[in-house]
Amino acid sequence: MDVYDSLQQLLGLSIEAKELTFLQIALRAVIVFVTALVMVRVADKRFLSKMTPLDAILGFLLASMLARAINGSASFFPTLAGGFVLVFAHRIVAAAALRWERFGDVVKGKEDVLVENGRVREKSMRANNISEKDLLEELRLSGGVEDVAKVKKAVIERSGKISVVSNGGN
Repeated sequence: MDVYDSLQQLLGLSIEAKELTFLQIALRAVIVFVTALVMVRVADKRFLSKMTPLDAILGFLLASMLARAINGSASFFPTLAGGFVLVFAHRIVAAAALRWERFGDVVKGKEDVLVENGRVREKSMRANNISEKDLLEELRLSGGVEDVAKVKKAVIERSGKISVVSNGGN
């Protein structure tokens, strides 16, 4: 019995998903966990911290793909390889977004100023589906500011978070 045959039997690579044993699923889970850890380390450092639309899509797709490798609904090793392809595709798209700003705006989104010099930009608020109450909540939580008049600038960032710069007047 060669190594591949042993792996095939140990991981249940040639049987139906419903026939997988607890041990086979557990071993698959450990292998996928370690592989996913390697994938995340290969991916951009920003991948888990910023969560632009590009990053979120990679997260959803990678999770879905790797789950299929564990539960046996897809071929094990090709699915892991597909995960690496996704991670490298993410890196390529992120590098292109860095090089070409317009492309970056398309794949990562674009920031939008919500408040400038104490004045709310209604058009930006509507475009981003942000109510006055939502804005006030973010001003309190992110900027420690209770009054829009005390805001120098509030921006909805590409990640969807709102950053607040107060004008220093309390």
